[in-house]
Amino acid sequence: MYLLELVGADDEFAVAEARAAAAPAAERVAPGLAVAPSLDLGRAGDLAFTRYASRLVGRTDASVESATALLDAANVGIEGTVAVRAVDLRGSAGVDTQRAERELGGVLTDRGFSVDLDDPDFVLRAAFSADTCALGWLAVATDRDYDARKPTKRPFFQPGSMDPMLARGLVNLAGARDGTRLLDPMCGTGGVLIEAGLVGAHPLGNDAQAKMVRGARENLAAYADDSAVWRGDATRLPLRDAAVDAAVFDAPYGRQSKIEAHGLSDLVGGALAEVARVTTGRCVLVADRDWRDEAREADWTVSARFVRRVHRSLDRHVLVLE
Repeated sequence: MYLLELVGADDEFAVAEARAAAAPAAERVAPGLAVAPSLDLGRAGDLAFTRYASRLVGRTDASVESATALLDAANVGIEGTVAVRAVDLRGSAGVDTQRAERELGGVLTDRGFSVDLDDPDFVLRAAFSADTCALGWLAVATDRDYDARKPTKRPFFQPGSMDPMLARGLVNLAGARDGTRLLDPMCGTGGVLIEAGLVGAHPLGNDAQAKMVRGARENLAAYADDSAVWRGDATRLPLRDAAVDAAVFDAPYGRQSKIEAHGLSDLVGGALAEVARVTTGRCVLVADRDWRDEAREADWTVSARFVRRVHRSLDRHVLVLE
C-alpha cells in the first residue's frame, strides 16, 4: 500500500491524474492525502499534483501520541540511516510538526537507527491532515522543475500560455507515457506538447497560425525530441483514422477569441469530431466554458468534469472524454 501527498486545491483532480498515470486504484482519505494499493514507481515521478509517494506504514488519528504509538508497533523492515519529515497539510490538523519529528525520531533511535538529516538512506514521512495521520517511507519525490519551464522562460512566449504544471497534469490524465502519440490540435506555443515529450510521449501539434507553429517548434526543440508540429485546420486534420493514442487541447476562450460565438461553437465542435476520428484513447479538453453538449454530439462520452478556478472572473473547465 502506498501513501500519496497531493498538491493543489482540487484533490479530485489530483487523484484522477494519479489513477490515470501511476496508481489505478488511488483513493482520497483526507484533505491532501490518498492511498493506493499499487503504484508504478517509474511513472509516479512524472505526476504533477502528487508531491510525494511513500510506502505506507499505517494510518491513525492526527496526534503526535498516536503517530508515535503506530510507529512503535510497526515492523519497520529497513536498515540504514533515517530522517523524519512531518507536515501538517493545509494547516488542517493543528499539529506541532517539529515535536512530531522529534518524537518519531526518538522511536527510531530507540530501535538502534542512526539519524542523518542531510543524506539519510530512508525518510519517514508523517503526513497529518484534519483528523488523520499517515506514516510512510518515502519512495518517490516528484519532479518539481516547473518554474524552469514556465512560459516566460521558453524561447518563444505569448501571453495566455498554459502553466506547465497544469499541462503536465493534463497529459497524464490523457494517458501520455513512453511511446504514446499525443496530439494537441490547437497547440499554440506548445506547452502541452513539451510536457507530453518529457513523460516519453511523441508530441504532435497542429495550429492555424504560422507564428504559433514556428514558436512551438522552437520551444519543442529546447525541451523534447521526436516531435512534429504543422499548420492546419483543427476541424480537418491531416491524419489518418486512429493515428494517435490520446489528445489534449485548450479551446479558444470566448472573451479573448476573435471568433464569433457561433463560429467558436463550430470550431470546437468540429475539432472534437475530428479528434474523435484520429484518436484511439482519451481526449482532455480545457476551456473557459462547459462544452459537454458538443463533446457528446461528436460521439464522446464524458467520463469526468473538473472546474478549476483561475481567478475571480475565469474558471477552467476540464472535460475527460472517452
